Amino acid sequence: MPEPAFLKTFPKYNSIMEPEEHLEIVNYKGEVIGRALRSEVHGNPSMVHKVVHVLVFNRQGDILLQKRSQNKDVAPGRWDTSVGGHVGIGEDLIFSSKREMHEELGIAGREPEYLYSYIHSNTYETELVTTYRCKHEGHFSFNREEIDEIKFWNVAEIKEAIGKKILSDNFEHEFMTYLGYLEE
Repeated sequence: MPEPAFLKTFPKYNSIMEPEEHLEIVNYKGEVIGRALRSEVHGNPSMVHKVVHVLVFNRQGDILLQKRSQNKDVAPGRWDTSVGGHVGIGEDLIFSSKREMHEELGIAGREPEYLYSYIHSNTYETELVTTYRCKHEGHFSFNREEIDEIKFWNVAEIKEAIGKKILSDNFEHEFMTYLGYLEE
C-alpha cells in the first residue's frame, strides 16, 4: 500500500535505530512536561501521555471496532476503539490521528472531525485521550500484527457487551464518553 503524502512530512519511528518508543509526558492540560520510554510510562499511571482515538462509522451509524491481538500488552483479545495510538514526539493531534488511521486500518484521504478530550486512567496507565470521528465504508487493510479482526457494531450490541470482558476498559470508557457527548 503506498504511503500517503502527509506521512512523508514527519520522520518515521524506526525500530532498528530506536528499539523503544519515546512518549511525551504531559499534565492534565496536555502541556508537555517531559519524555519517557514507553516501558516506563506503561505500568506507571502517574505518567500521563497523549493518545488519539478515531471512531470510524458506516452509513448506518455503526462503529467499527478492532479485536486486539493476543500479543498486545494492553487488553489482548478484547474489542477496542476503531483506531487508537500514541501521539508521537512533536506530532500534532490531527496528524497523529491520520497516521494511526493509515497504520492500523489503511485509511487515507479522510479528514477526521474532533469530538472531545478526556482522561482515561486505570492501574496500568493514564492517558489524555483526544477523540475524532470519520465515516468510512470502503476497503480496510488492517495491521494483522496488532489486530486480529475488525467488525462494525451497532449501539445495542456494544451496550450488551459492556461489563462482560469482551470490550477493553479503554473502549468502555470511550463509548460512555461518546454517549454523553451525544446527549449534549
